[in-house]
Amino acid sequence: MRVFKPFLIITMLLIPGALFAQKADTLDINEAIRLGIENNFSIQIARNNQTIASNNNTLGNAGFLPSVTADASLTNRIQDNRTVFAAGTIPDRDDRGAETTVINYGIDANWTIFDGLSMFAVADRLEIESERSELETQLQIEAVLSDIISGYFQIVGQQQAYNVLENTLEISRERIRIAETKLDLGSGSKYDLLQAQADFNADQAALIRTGTGLKQAKVLVNQILAIPVDQKLNVQSFIQLGEPLDLDQVLSLANEQNLQLNAARLSEQVAAAEIREITGEWFPQITLGGGYRFNRVEASQGFSELNESSGFSYGITARVNLFDGLNKSRRRQNASVELKNEQIRNEEQHFEINARIVQTFEAYDDALALIQLEEENLNINQESLDIALERYRLGTINSVELREAQLSLLNAENRLISAKIEAKLAETELLRLSGVLVNRLD
Repeated sequence: MRVFKPFLIITMLLIPGALFAQKADTLDINEAIRLGIENNFSIQIARNNQTIASNNNTLGNAGFLPSVTADASLTNRIQDNRTVFAAGTIPDRDDRGAETTVINYGIDANWTIFDGLSMFAVADRLEIESERSELETQLQIEAVLSDIISGYFQIVGQQQAYNVLENTLEISRERIRIAETKLDLGSGSKYDLLQAQADFNADQAALIRTGTGLKQAKVLVNQILAIPVDQKLNVQSFIQLGEPLDLDQVLSLANEQNLQLNAARLSEQVAAAEIREITGEWFPQITLGGGYRFNRVEASQGFSELNESSGFSYGITARVNLFDGLNKSRRRQNASVELKNEQIRNEEQHFEINARIVQTFEAYDDALALIQLEEENLNINQESLDIALERYRLGTINSVELREAQLSLLNAENRLISAKIEAKLAETELLRLSGVLVNRLD
């Protein structure tokens, strides 16, 4: 039985920063994946179902092996028998408490040596179903991997947004200090101080809301990893993208390695094997049989006190169903239609996956462009805020202008975080659709 081990494509997804030293209480993406693959309940169930499918894939289940049965019985009878004979020369009998003991045991074997090749079709179907179950396990691992990566970097993004708001809060606190100093020196106004305090409170409220979202995101990832939901989860502080992806390469890989497409192809093969199973029912079934039987009858009354027989038996039986109400024809027609349905589903899924790849790649490409643009905007807004803060200290701009510069920087930082998260999620989905997010190892 094959063993499946998930891993990320090193050149595309593995986080370079994971190679650097992490804090003792920080869970990097690779450790999160390891925990998820080991603990996730859906993966455990999928692996159990795979084991069941593997157990079903046997020659005996396909009908190749003989069946052997053994039986034994012991019967003891106590009866009153009264017999009246028509001929007067034979005296009537009246037996009271006549005891009879019957001992019977034996062993029988039956082996179907020909059934229209249905057993070969069943063996093929069981083998394909076992392979399909392995693919379904990989699909479940793939889905959990995607959820782990997406959830993990959602937490990273939320943590970054939280840190940004903390920095914003520090600037607002500095603004209050400057406003208080100006008011004490007589160069400021009570209005500026109150406005600074109101904006400080608004920033605190935003920080609390972001903290709530961060806690909820951690609980969701804990659930996926199957660890206590109240366990603290600290993540790395950056979102690192892999090597840029190429659309043509992703499409080519998907057509060969996408797990959903491979599972659909196996479902089509199962449907074809079921047609062969039904077709075999039109042919005769030939069965070899044999056995050994022992029988012993002991009677306390009657013409004989003991009757015993034993010996072997063997033979061959041919059986054919000449007419079953046309049910075989109906079942075969339905199986043929189901095969066509599987072919249609296969083609439909092929188009659907290609469309999703193109859509996701467009989002991925746009996110990369946004990252570059927002990084430039961030530098501009950071410099603008530094200038605005200094000018506010000198009294050349008012608090409203400083707040605008502050919010511009905050929005630029949040847009950059959002663009990185969008790019990471799109990257993960493209790797999943291309079939390289999980790789099979023998």
